[in-house]
Amino acid sequence: MATKILMPKLSDTMTEGLILKWLKAEGEKVKQGEILVEIESDKADMELEAYDSGLLRKIIVSQGGKAPIGAPIAVIAAADEDISALLTDVPPPGASKPQPATSPAAQAPAPATAPAALSVTPSPVVETGKAKASPLARRLAEENRIDLRRISGSGPQGRVIKRDLEPLISGKVPAAPVSATVPTGETKDVELSLIRKTIARRMQESKQTAPHFYVTMDVDMEPAMAFREQLNAVSAVKLSFTDLLVKACAATLLKHPNVNATYLGDRMRQFGEANIAVAVALEDGLVTPVLRNCERKGLFQINTELRDLVERARNRRLKAEEYQGATFTISNLGMFGVEDFVAIINPPEGAILAVGAILEAPVVRNGQIVVGHHMKMTLSSDHRIIDGAVAARFLQELKATLERPAQLLL
Repeated sequence: MATKILMPKLSDTMTEGLILKWLKAEGEKVKQGEILVEIESDKADMELEAYDSGLLRKIIVSQGGKAPIGAPIAVIAAADEDISALLTDVPPPGASKPQPATSPAAQAPAPATAPAALSVTPSPVVETGKAKASPLARRLAEENRIDLRRISGSGPQGRVIKRDLEPLISGKVPAAPVSATVPTGETKDVELSLIRKTIARRMQESKQTAPHFYVTMDVDMEPAMAFREQLNAVSAVKLSFTDLLVKACAATLLKHPNVNATYLGDRMRQFGEANIAVAVALEDGLVTPVLRNCERKGLFQINTELRDLVERARNRRLKAEEYQGATFTISNLGMFGVEDFVAIINPPEGAILAVGAILEAPVVRNGQIVVGHHMKMTLSSDHRIIDGAVAARFLQELKATLERPAQLLL
């Protein structure tokens, strides 16, 4: 029996997917469970397995093409089976043309229930000042000093992907030297990636629907720095300040349930566990992988799990459930030297913590001016469920925990 392969929903925020590569050609045999196609969602690159066995009779959306969730992308059937009925709602190649960049229609994602909006031709390539490449390919190129502008990409729209670099890294093909020429700057329209479109939509919704307010507090980080240095001196696992923050937030959230909550219209839902998301910057946006039940985990377990999540997030290899279900988010820009900032709440969460750099500053201790280390943190809160005093008490306790860090081991 013929089977129509549909664009799957690979994340809770995904509205459309991009076909990165078909691993089977039209007319080729396909076995149930075999990897059929690589798809880029707004969060990760994922592989889709074949639902059934048969021949790949028709590829509806070719490499580089996009389709909304639920739209047909291919048909698997027997060699002599009539599949014309499955193609009646599919526009012929070229029937769907890209909208101009200034058109509102080009900005809005296609509805998941409208297969007629399916584009069966690849999106136009938009030239930019740097090579188009996947985040993993860009990282490998930096590590191996490869000029991506000299590489002919085999991915969608000429995008350089990992397999294009493998011959150069293995030494089978000499890498081109990095050019010292500085390209002339140009003004160009750059198509937004799926992840950037999702970020734009969700952040706009958050600011429009959740009344934000911000509370900032300064933390003396001398005790936390000494605590971390002592632990790292006796352990092969090296803790980061983010590890300490995650653990400290987890303990504090359970004592302040209004902050560990979400707004549901006529009520709020207070969560009994601390599922903490950590913002991870990517080349074309950011994702927020989630550490679950942080209140039950020790610092070294948090460190191990967080390192794994961050690495796979940067390589776009997170599973859908690994960036869903957070009750609170931490966004740390301290590594960039940012002193303080405010973050936008990631819905449906009720709050997000923005963390700045640990900076040297003069402080008064025992009547003497000495050099200390301080850090600013700002809590962005949804005023529908969190009041100013609630936010202030949360930050007070979080500050006290970071300034007495030994309790993180209890």
